[in-house]
Amino acid sequence: MRPPPRWARRVLLAPGVLLLTVLVLVTLPGWLVVAAAVSPLLPGKFRALRVLWVAVVALVLESTVLVVLYWYWLLSGFGAALRTPLFQRLHYQLIGWYLDVLYREVVRVLRLRIEIEGPHPDEYLNRPLVVCSRHAGPGDSFMLVHALVNWYAREPRIVLAEQLQWDPALDVVLNRLPNRFIRGGGAALERRISELAHALDHDDAFLIFPEGGNFTERRRLAAIERLRGRGLEDMARRSEAMRHVLAPRPGGLTAALAAAPEADVVWVAHAGLDQLYTLADVWRELPLDQTVRMRWWRVPVAEVPRTEEEQVEWLYQWWERIDAWIDEVRREEAG
Repeated sequence: MRPPPRWARRVLLAPGVLLLTVLVLVTLPGWLVVAAAVSPLLPGKFRALRVLWVAVVALVLESTVLVVLYWYWLLSGFGAALRTPLFQRLHYQLIGWYLDVLYREVVRVLRLRIEIEGPHPDEYLNRPLVVCSRHAGPGDSFMLVHALVNWYAREPRIVLAEQLQWDPALDVVLNRLPNRFIRGGGAALERRISELAHALDHDDAFLIFPEGGNFTERRRLAAIERLRGRGLEDMARRSEAMRHVLAPRPGGLTAALAAAPEADVVWVAHAGLDQLYTLADVWRELPLDQTVRMRWWRVPVAEVPRTEEEQVEWLYQWWERIDAWIDEVRREEAG
């Protein structure tokens, strides 16, 4: 569903979140009593209380961010200086704080363990990056952005689906930073990607999801059929052999690499939160009590292919490698 116009998001959605937060906090004792009463009747340990706590923390953080963003707007001269380096840095620091607090609470309450394999963060210093990641749900995307901001000291630039503007804090903060909310694909999308990936500096990271959406088996099969419909039989067969990822769409990556020829490329795979798309999914799986694994590979700019044909083949080779890594992780967990 398309988000409402900007004025409606600012006048209705943002104040609505603040009002909802106040209402939830005022009535929280009652919610706690209800959650404690039903928890013994549900599978898992304190399932209702866990979900309630995560939801309340997320809501309070959302409202806190909105209040701080309002003050930034006032201090910047009613928005006149929001694009200056000082206020851009303040916004990235606010994002880092929000992600760090939410990450710590989610890990603690849902009993998650996070393991990251790959180069040490120092190896990424003072280099612009194009980061290509598997897309497997909001949980994994949250972990990836948290890692970029708080562990790798990066200022990410992201192309996002316009539906995410339904989230008021996300809408405001990301529209003030170099990000793009988009609808559809094709040449227009590639043009926006090129604009956003242009002129990356030493602590920027352009984040792209070559699959174009979260993994589901239905989407996987549909992507393979699209390739066959375009006469790309070799790519279709290679995509059929990959069981855990969608067929990658090369246009966005080739546009990003053309706009940022000086950037290293980082490939990211992850496994552990693949099936958690909604709060209902989290509810069903609680207590999670599992390990989320992320694997990072860095390719120096000198090793990045330069022609579009080579980059498409390179993308498929890496996607096959990521699929094999996920398969290995799942076999280890099963056995």
